[in-house]
Formats: sequence, structure tokens, C-alpha cells
Amino acid sequence: MVSKVLDGKVALVTGAAQGIGEAIAMAIADRGARIVASDINVERGEAMLSSLRSRGVEAHFLRHDVSSEPDWIAVVAETMRLFGKVDVLVNNAGLIEVCHIDDMPVEQFDRVMNVNVRGVFLGCKHIWPAMKAAGGGSIINMSSVTGIIASSDGSAAYSTSKGAVRLLTKAVARDYIDRNIRVNSVHPGGIRTPTVEPFLADPDTAPAVIGRTPMKRIGLPGEVGAVVAFLASDESSYMTGSEVVVDGGWLAV
Repeated sequence: MVSKVLDGKVALVTGAAQGIGEAIAMAIADRGARIVASDINVERGEAMLSSLRSRGVEAHFLRHDVSSEPDWIAVVAETMRLFGKVDVLVNNAGLIEVCHIDDMPVEQFDRVMNVNVRGVFLGCKHIWPAMKAAGGGSIINMSSVTGIIASSDGSAAYSTSKGAVRLLTKAVARDYIDRNIRVNSVHPGGIRTPTVEPFLADPDTAPAVIGRTPMKRIGLPGEVGAVVAFLASDESSYMTGSEVVVDGGWLAV
């Protein structure tokens, strides 16, 4: 039984329909928070909502394109209508487009940046009134190990976007430090998600995926969720502008 360190808190988690986002929502809910889960995938989001509610969690699901400013305004307004505040924002929604830079259409690059960077910027911008009502809060932005060290597998746009999230987090942390809002980034390595599963199932690519990680295993979404829940709680009260790596030792070599 985990400690209810988030009892009474309200959390908004984007990209929560599956994978790491779903695990984050579950981990935060298990620690006592009420949840607004958002995602562009309505069908999967509704299924995830049913799972949350079956565990006795007070939760709601909202369709949400994080690259859209009107969507952000509407989602924050609806969360305020439902709960009157937001204590925790997890900017988890993200997009991976694998393509080498010389072959990448500019529209594809823009799509990655719009979701991964613009979406985080808009979340940090528009959550302020809701966190003001809460007396402050915690923002957790999901980056990646490839936001710290670039990969050579056609993920130039993704790495660029996640590097931007890393520094945007630090900038917003400085901007919001006098508003009692902490802002930190989380940098997962190889995690078992629907996006990664095809690579793990392929005998040609699975050894390379696992071989990058000194622990010699793939991480689980719940292992990331537990770290995010810690950053959401007052147990991390002296942390802001930090980058927390969850990678099985990937960056330790």
C-alpha cells in the first residue's frame, strides 16, 4: 500500500490514454489525487478512465490536442469547473516521428515540435490561474534521455524537441519560483510502451534496445509513474528546475 502523499490534490495528466501517461495517472491516483486525464485518443482514454474509476478514483477524461491553445484554455477551464483548482500538471503528451533529417519534410518536423514543445509551453502558460487557486503546485514535464544525449537512429526531431523541453523546464522553473510552483523534467530511457513493443518483438532490434541499458532490461511504465508521483508530492519540495533520469543506467556510461 503506497502512502497517500497526494491526498486532496487535483492532477491534470496529458497523453494519459496509454503507456507512460496511463501509468503516471494511476500512480498519482494511487497516492490519493483526483485526476483529470486528457488525450487526443478518445476511445483509449475512455477505457483508461473506466479503469481509474473501477479503483474508486474520482476521475474525468477530456479530449485534448495539446498543440492547440483553444484546447488548453478549454481543458483548464473544465478542470476548474470540476475541481476548482489544479495542484499538479504532468505534461506527458508526446509524439515520435522517426526519420533522418535529410529525408524529413518540414511539416513532419513542425508536427513533432508542435506537440512536444508547443504543447508543454501552452500547458505551463495556461495552468497558472488554476495553480494560483491552489496556492501553488508542481509541474512535471516529460522529456527523454534523448533530450540530454542525441540518438543516431533517425530521431533528430524528437531529440531536438525533448532537449527543448529540458531547457524550457528550467526557464519556467525560474519564472514561477516566486509563485510557489515547482517545475521539473523527467527523462525516461527504454520503457516498455506500445511504441517500443514492436522493437522488442523484433529479434533484429530487441538486442540493440536492451543493449543500450546497463541494467540489461527494459523499464516499466510504473517505474516512471512512481518518480513522477514523487515530484508531484511535497516530498520533493526542495526540487525545481531539476532533470530526473529514469533510464536503467543508460546515461551512466
